[in-house]
Formats: sequence, structure tokens, C-alpha cells
Amino acid sequence: MVIIMYKLSNLSITLLCSFITLTSCNAEDKDAANTEVRESAGEWVQLFNGRDLTGWTPKFRDYELGVNYKDTFRVEDGVLKVSYDKYKKWDKNFGHLFFKDEFSHYILRAEYRFVGKQVRGAPKWALRNNGFMIHGQTPSSMKKGQDFPVSIEVQLLGGAPNSQENRPTLSVCTPGTHVVRGGKLIKPHVTHSEGPTFYGDEWVTIEVEVRGSEVIRHKVNNKVVMEYNKPQLDDGTLLEKGTISIQAESHPTEFRKIEIKVLKK
Repeated sequence: MVIIMYKLSNLSITLLCSFITLTSCNAEDKDAANTEVRESAGEWVQLFNGRDLTGWTPKFRDYELGVNYKDTFRVEDGVLKVSYDKYKKWDKNFGHLFFKDEFSHYILRAEYRFVGKQVRGAPKWALRNNGFMIHGQTPSSMKKGQDFPVSIEVQLLGGAPNSQENRPTLSVCTPGTHVVRGGKLIKPHVTHSEGPTFYGDEWVTIEVEVRGSEVIRHKVNNKVVMEYNKPQLDDGTLLEKGTISIQAESHPTEFRKIEIKVLKK
């Protein structure tokens, strides 16, 4: 390498140096992008770029991390979709799409809607059912046959068109966890919110305010419909931070915005 550099003209040496400098800058830019969300306290930052799944990694039951089973998670026309058009039937293929960073104090805001028909053979409870998993374990720590990450689920729920069934959105589910409400430890898997039921395919805007283990609030249209504190593992260990992921549990769902505002502790 030294001999080759010696024989290069001054111009060539300059170009080589420029290439090395550019490569170094690109590495620095990448590092800066990786810390952008964590250091942007007080500003809204888009977790979904509207083009592709950059920053997100799928994990499906019975498959290795990174396998996007049957192209379930995809981006089309600026919308992040949970799609089942390549499925013949449901085979307990629970999946989650994880964002790359962990968070502790933040507000998560999203716009979602349910569309189309549930995949054939799926359980009735999963009809128009999805969720944001917060304070979750890392996808790399999940077992291959694990259905859901240990986490707190902010449940997204919808009512079927032309139905009168009450299915309030933004309830809380607790896979491998518990929460405290009104000073009492809540052990049932599902605790229903006071949120409305949205029928059909309309877009819904929600916010989730998370302050470590102090308090978590679910909001629909700026109204608090669920509040609890001390999210914890089954053994009582408080959850101060964790991953954020989107579910895939049998009903087509679309997200046109997913953004976060990091809060100062």
C-alpha cells in the first residue's frame, strides 16, 4: 500500500484523502442518526420514515430474528402495513416489529386504522386487534417459539363495521407483567379502558405518555382513557424502560404516522 501511494500523483493523493475523509464523515453521520431520537428531548421525531422499514426489525414466533414472515410488515404508498394477503390461513404466526432503540420517558403518538378481513382461522378475540408493546424486552432475548415479548401492551382495538359490540381502544394487556392502579396490583391479563369504540376503517390518533415506572397514560383525542403506574415483571421488578414494537396478530392494520417525543426525566 505504501508503494502504491508513493507512485500516485499529487492529485490522486488528494482524491484518496478526500475519499477517506468522506468515509469517515459517513460513519459519523450514521452514528449521529442512531442517537438522534435519544438526544432530541422535547421534539417530535418520526420513528417511521414513510418509505421503508429502516430502524425496525421483525420477530415472528418460530422464526429467527429479522425474518419478515410472508412479508407481513411492509410499506406501501407511505403507509406501514400489517398485511395478510400472502397467508392461506392463520397458524399462530404471532409477530412483532421492533424499533431499534429503547426508551424510558416519552410520548408516543400514532395514527392507525384497521382494514379488510381477518385472516382465515384466526381467533375471534384477535378481530381488529393490534397493539404497541412498550417497556418490552429486546427481540434478541425472545425465545424462538415465544408468542409475545414480555412487555406492557397498549391495545389497539376496533369494532367491526355495522356492529354494536363495545370494544374500547387503548386497554392495557400484560404479557409476563403486572401494573398498579389505584394502589392495587392488577394481575388479570386485560384491563379495559374508558376509551371509545371505533367502528369501520376510520383513522384514529392516539398518544401514550410514559414516564419510566412512575406513570403511563393512554390518550385518545387528547382525553386520558387509561392510567396506571409501577409497570413490573411478574417477580415485582419495576420496568423503567424498554423496547417499542407493533403487533401482528391476524388482522390487517395500517399506520400512517408513528412519532415520539423524548421527555426529560
